[in-house]
Amino acid sequence: MGIVFNQTFKNTVVTYIGFGIGAISTLFLYTNFLTDAYYGLVAYLLSAANIVMPILAFGVQNTLIKFYTSYKNEQEQNAFTGFMFLLPLVIIIPVGIIGLLCYHWIVEYLSTTNEIVEPYVWTIFVLAFSMAYFEVFYAWAKVHMKSVYGNFLKEVYHRLVVMVLLFLVYFEILTIPMFIYSLIGVYFSRMFLMLISAFIIKKPHFVFSLPANYINVLKYSFLIILTGSIAAVLLDIDKVMLGQFKDIENIAYYNVAVFIAIVIAVPARAMHQITYPITSKLLNTKNFKELDVLYKKSSINLFIVGGFIFLLIILNINELYKLLPVQYSGGVTVVFLISLAKLFDNLIGNNNAIIFNSDYYRMVLLFGVLLAVLTVILNVIFIPIFGINGAAFATFLAFTLYNSIKLYFVKAKLHLQPFTKNTLKTFLLIITLLGAFYYWDFNFNPIVNIVLKSTLIGVVFVFFLYKLKLSEDINLLIDKNISRFY
Repeated sequence: MGIVFNQTFKNTVVTYIGFGIGAISTLFLYTNFLTDAYYGLVAYLLSAANIVMPILAFGVQNTLIKFYTSYKNEQEQNAFTGFMFLLPLVIIIPVGIIGLLCYHWIVEYLSTTNEIVEPYVWTIFVLAFSMAYFEVFYAWAKVHMKSVYGNFLKEVYHRLVVMVLLFLVYFEILTIPMFIYSLIGVYFSRMFLMLISAFIIKKPHFVFSLPANYINVLKYSFLIILTGSIAAVLLDIDKVMLGQFKDIENIAYYNVAVFIAIVIAVPARAMHQITYPITSKLLNTKNFKELDVLYKKSSINLFIVGGFIFLLIILNINELYKLLPVQYSGGVTVVFLISLAKLFDNLIGNNNAIIFNSDYYRMVLLFGVLLAVLTVILNVIFIPIFGINGAAFATFLAFTLYNSIKLYFVKAKLHLQPFTKNTLKTFLLIITLLGAFYYWDFNFNPIVNIVLKSTLIGVVFVFFLYKLKLSEDINLLIDKNISRFY
């Protein structure tokens, strides 16, 4: 776990810096510098691009990681690399042509409820293209165990530039349409910087021929398209469907609530940057003993960190909403439901990496397709009735079912499960602190209240975490930092 914990820690720091910048933009700049409708429009376009992105990437970002270490011959490795870098174009070019031919009908459908979308529909494809090739170049860096800079570009760079653009809007240097078009430049520049970094890490030597096992590679890539599309549907379809059923302002309110909750997912996102290629290598070498250790450690570490963040969010949510414009205050239920879904994501550790790099990924994809369909149906049912709360409930239910199936599948097929007695102890600690602090508030300014309450929760949580020895890695980290002062 040394390289995992080291790069996970660095990635977590980088990711939280990105989320800190994103928090300023999402909670304060967007809500004050843009109208609710235009904020909803930006969230809609980015969510739609995230749904299209896995299709354009052709699964290459996962396929590259899974198969790269399996090639021992340099000639075959180079052939595979060239194949991977060109493969997305097989989808991108036809989709682009179809989009041009059918553009009128696509625009008419997407702008039925909200006409504000009409001039910007074309940006969805362009954003998705730049996101897709960014992931391809990032995957090349990850197979060489270099994930930190790519994570900086993924989590910090675009948020920092967007913050600058929002201030340009505020000072009336940019108009709002110019700001939306500038987003394309942000994501294209991020893709280009990742390309340069990936080639500096190791310049690929392309051999323009098919690798020996290209049929298996293509099969895996096709299935990963489904996997990525399922994940994107589960993550972003709620925002897109809100735009189809409700006024686009609701996406802005929902986006703020989801952003608050999704902070819980940051440690998992950071850890997965490095555990994914390691999991692939352990499976390729049939080292199930080490894989079991990695599975359990990733689960408990993420559950502890995610549980702590969950407590900070839920126990401070009412005070936090006092800092936002009043029209955003209806998102408390959304925050709670999405937070629970993301905490469950943390609990399953590197389960996704195990499944998608194993020989059993096909059946799990079938479950995923069914659940993606179920998610759409649930959103169709609940959004018209409950609005943003209905979208949150649909997402929560879908993620709970999906993660439960994945846990069962890994247990049934690989005889691996992530839970230990410390999982139960951590769960009881979270529940106890939730009950103890929920109704306890200070009668001060909301910011002061949040700082004081968070500090108190942090001290109590870390004390019991350390005394109960819930995580060997975290205890070692605490001991290491304590030893610096003695």
